[in-house]
Amino acid sequence: MEPVSEHLTDFEGSVPDAIATCIRTAIDGAEVEVTGGAGHYSIIVTSNVFAGKSSLDSQRMVYGAISHLMKGERAPVHAVDSLRTQVA
Repeated sequence: MEPVSEHLTDFEGSVPDAIATCIRTAIDGAEVEVTGGAGHYSIIVTSNVFAGKSSLDSQRMVYGAISHLMKGERAPVHAVDSLRTQVA
């Protein structure tokens, strides 16, 4: 098994918690599960807001909520390895 690569960031605090908080703030009634670390995360978001939306539109909503966490060379989120959106 390869070791997890080191991801340098200036971010302080829990990155998974920051991701979840940003998504909950941007998407009404969202239930959010975030796993991962070292800059790579998997996210599951459940919300009735996704009803009638395409998967692409729903994922764009989530990425829009966390885009500021993905900007810059030392961003706390390097990659979202898996993103699943679903209706409650």
